[in-house]
Amino acid sequence: MSEGQEPATTVRARIESKFPRGLVIRLIAYLFVGHLFAFFVYLLFVLGAENQ
Repeated sequence: MSEGQEPATTVRARIESKFPRGLVIRLIAYLFVGHLFAFFVYLLFVLGAENQ
């Protein structure tokens, strides 16, 4: 291993020791889906305001 890869591995190990990997993946997925849903609702309001 080179020195450039070591810090990333230790940071990843530190994060995984605090949070399980599945939790991190679900958190990222929920954040993405939540923002996508918020954008969709915003788009509905914008399009609804233009049609009046």
